[in-house]
Amino acid sequence: MEVSFSKEIESLRMGAGETFHGEGILAITKALLQSGVAYVGGYQGAPVSHLLDVMVQAKPYMDELGVHVEACSNEASAAAMLGASIHYPLRGAVTWKSIVGTNVAADALSNLSSPGVTGGALIVVGEDYGEGASVIQERTHAYALKSTMCLLDPRPDLGKMVDMVEHGFRLSETSNMPAILELRIRACHVRGSFECKDNRPPAISTRELMEEPAAFNYDKLAHPPVTFRHEKLKSEERIPAARRYILEQQLNELMDGPRKDLGIIVQGGIYNSLIRALQQFGLCDAFGQAEIPILVLNVTYPLVPEQVAEFALGKRAVLVVEEGQPEYIENEIATFLRRRDINTPLHGKDMLPSGGEYSVEVVAAGLAAFLKRYAADVDTSSATGWLQGNAERRGAVGKQIAEQLNQPLPARPPGFCIGCPERPVFSALKLAQQDVGPVHIAADIGCHAFGTFAPFSFGHSILGYGMSLASRAGVSPMMARRTLSIMGDGGFWHNGLLTGVQSALFNGDDAVLLIFKNGYTSATGTQDIISTPSDDAKFNARDKLQSLTDTNKTIESTLQGLGIKWLRTVHTYNVEEMRQTLNEAFTTQFNGLKVIVAEGECQLERQRRIKPWLAGLLKKGKRVVRVKYGVDEDICNGDHACIRLSGCPTLTLKDNPDPLKVDPVATVIDGCVGCGLCGENAHAATLCPSFYRAEIIQNPKWHERLLGSVRSALVRVMQPA
Repeated sequence: MEVSFSKEIESLRMGAGETFHGEGILAITKALLQSGVAYVGGYQGAPVSHLLDVMVQAKPYMDELGVHVEACSNEASAAAMLGASIHYPLRGAVTWKSIVGTNVAADALSNLSSPGVTGGALIVVGEDYGEGASVIQERTHAYALKSTMCLLDPRPDLGKMVDMVEHGFRLSETSNMPAILELRIRACHVRGSFECKDNRPPAISTRELMEEPAAFNYDKLAHPPVTFRHEKLKSEERIPAARRYILEQQLNELMDGPRKDLGIIVQGGIYNSLIRALQQFGLCDAFGQAEIPILVLNVTYPLVPEQVAEFALGKRAVLVVEEGQPEYIENEIATFLRRRDINTPLHGKDMLPSGGEYSVEVVAAGLAAFLKRYAADVDTSSATGWLQGNAERRGAVGKQIAEQLNQPLPARPPGFCIGCPERPVFSALKLAQQDVGPVHIAADIGCHAFGTFAPFSFGHSILGYGMSLASRAGVSPMMARRTLSIMGDGGFWHNGLLTGVQSALFNGDDAVLLIFKNGYTSATGTQDIISTPSDDAKFNARDKLQSLTDTNKTIESTLQGLGIKWLRTVHTYNVEEMRQTLNEAFTTQFNGLKVIVAEGECQLERQRRIKPWLAGLLKKGKRVVRVKYGVDEDICNGDHACIRLSGCPTLTLKDNPDPLKVDPVATVIDGCVGCGLCGENAHAATLCPSFYRAEIIQNPKWHERLLGSVRSALVRVMQPA
């Protein structure tokens, strides 16, 4: 049960004369339909997940338009979909999170870019870069350069973003190059409005089929010797065609201003931050009219040499605002100017940080240095005072908190959700290593990566989605103990099956693989995958915690079909059984790949399913039983081993009610979903028996009320006065 996008789907139906209001990524989705896109594919991942999620849930409307939508197994399969645009006049769009997604898709993109495309091919990437990023800090720009693809970086304004989608398809068709549309997190979630157009059903579609395939054309293959000609076409025909279109359609915007002796060249996606920074210096009004001329690069590759040279000519200095490293744009502009013997001083990374997100404060600090050198008449005291005040306020708040607590604030890393089925496995792994000794653990991308944080701190490497088993291949032959690789079911289908399992079997590797089977690609928004339980199974198991994922054995049957001989499936909440299974895997005489499938449904999905169901029962006055766990304060000895073994946010501390005891006691606070991990840990690790399990009955039957009254009366009698 994914998050519902019913309201967003309705907005996709808007037509000419209507005004769209909403987020940037949904505006991009609407723009694809307005542009006559014929097919859409992609792999889930923030910040562009909504694009594919909305399209998948809008399948009935997509069928009306004749648009094919496909949720791909990984980014490489999504990029390969664009092969439809090589021969045919089909407009296609695919989407994923970059840079990790573009890394996976790189091979397909190279082979697509070599022959080029006939129909427009647009790759919408979520540029997950900067302070809020969840991936390695690199840029997509390098891929546009190396494979010769157009790179669009639209100004974060919904009207401009929608316009650049339509131009992206035309630019791709005009130049025969695939086009990348990069959207930063802020652009994806910026809110605004634009005037809609009618959606355009594609001329060739699932409703208007092609009778015959294209004729064979060897020039359209990415295969030597024709690839040598492709290389020449890129520089001699495609890039010049793209530059002509960029100039003719004025895709890059010149924002003029009275201080014509200076200039700023900025990536489109950073424009809003630049304007806000200029306003701090009084160099821009509330409507965005700046005093310093600005060249906004809504297309950052290819750059147009004549446009850049004309902008820089006659100026005392130009500042390039380019986020991230290396400074591809700044270096290319410097080359353009030197080749034309234009000696305008060029600044960028010498005044701005080489890496990191360009927030308003970061850009303002760079502007201060630029203005101090070239515009001494500008009073920068207000802006520098603002920057200094921000720094002082942050420092003062931190100091005040530290003084109140008598110590610095502890780190608050992200962690597993309450009741997450993956937390018990790491508890079991912690106990298993007490038995067999420390083992090398190859971690992976996914929710289970939270196991790298305290209290578990498990994981020696993260090399890519589904790459954990492959990443231990060089380690396991050198280790006295067997190594452990961890991946989720999403990672298993994305990459792990081929790069890990198949390779380990082929080479006869002796290793242990732990697969978290929670039923979804949870870390990207709980989208369905091939091993997701059916809708009927979800309905029939609304009140069950452990057995729902039992209904889909796709992972197990696939592993058995490949030839896995040692395979165990264990419910994740059974900590002692999981501990014993891990011990067996590490110590068994069986030589070969050993796979443990840790089965337990994603708790978020479970709650989304059962909460409306339980609310409906209560509304009807029917009996509902809710499990609650707690700690007996009189028995708790204040050791807190339970917390160190669990890490559950609802298992915490409170002051000891016994005035003769100093150590705080453990307690279970509101928010507990009744997964039972605390009790399982206490049993598996032989901890103090202070945990209890209680059943809270709402709308009880008459005999339950009577029994409850009797019990209460007996307790009152037995309690001392």
